[in-house]
Amino acid sequence: MRFYKTLDIYITKKFLGTFFYAIALILSIAVVFDMSENLDEFLSKDVGWTTIITEYYLNFIPYFANLFSPLFTFIAVIYFTSKMAYNTEIIAILSSGVSYTRLMRPYMVSAFILGVFSFTLGNYIIPPANETMNQFRQYYIDNNRQSVSSEINIHRQIEPGVFIYMRRFNASNVGDRFTLEKFDGAQLVEKITADNIRWDEESGKWILNNWWKRTIYDSHEEFEKGYRMDTTLNMSPADYKIVKNQMENYTTPELRREISLMQMRGVNTIEWEIEKHRRLAGPFSAFILTIIGAGLASRKIKGGLGFHLGLGLLLSFSYILFMQISTVFAVSGTAPPLIAVWIPNLGYSIIAFFVFRWAAR
Repeated sequence: MRFYKTLDIYITKKFLGTFFYAIALILSIAVVFDMSENLDEFLSKDVGWTTIITEYYLNFIPYFANLFSPLFTFIAVIYFTSKMAYNTEIIAILSSGVSYTRLMRPYMVSAFILGVFSFTLGNYIIPPANETMNQFRQYYIDNNRQSVSSEINIHRQIEPGVFIYMRRFNASNVGDRFTLEKFDGAQLVEKITADNIRWDEESGKWILNNWWKRTIYDSHEEFEKGYRMDTTLNMSPADYKIVKNQMENYTTPELRREISLMQMRGVNTIEWEIEKHRRLAGPFSAFILTIIGAGLASRKIKGGLGFHLGLGLLLSFSYILFMQISTVFAVSGTAPPLIAVWIPNLGYSIIAFFVFRWAAR
């Protein structure tokens, strides 16, 4: 006996067809609005349409397709299931001896397909696409204005047993009140302080100005001082410049490696960890929203399709809002990133369970 029957194929076609039609429609509108907003910039820069399409819009589309994926998964389920219910198709299916649990099989298979689609986009395709799209935007739209800020009160471990401190690192690649400490186990063996440290592009070295050095031995200490010292250190100016949403340009394997390096250096990685966990929690939401949408729309109720769509939009937007709010808990340190990112899925899983029980009666 075949696992996937004609009924399953029928529902899967309706689910995926509605989803991709809706997502294509909203992406077309988004592209038209974006093009109308940036058309003056494109014309003033005399950039070719081939470049615009290949470097910008072909990377713009996957990003927004994944962004809108949870919303339109829910809307697609609500829309086609509600139409089936009001055409008495759901009643006919259940009356033929098909249980509600069995009816949900094609829904879950379709949700799995959309989850894999979203997971692949978010983890492997969108990050390099984002980098290309952001470079295009920076040069052609933002006029080389990059959203970069510098850190203050910097504490880092640049290699095992070697720690540095700077009060501030500015856009000119100069760090104030620099301190470097070397440890042998728990024992401090060398300390260098300087008024400032500057990165020299030509030599590829760091320059310490007005420095003094303290070397600690078992029986005595030595002190040196000078006006200038050229040295090499296991760090670069890019390590101390914060690019907005930089983590979105890394594929998931690259993101994990970068988080490990940042943790070794003592950098705050909360936003990076939120991004890592969000890339798994987002695709998983396809299952939860599908169960809720199918349960709500599978029965005829007063208000018809409009009521179903209105309720679907309310729940989907509340889910997205809840997801945004929950990340604040991680940023503030109230909850670990893993728990904060998964709180919306856990909460709506409970809703999905009760909706499924209600619909299966």
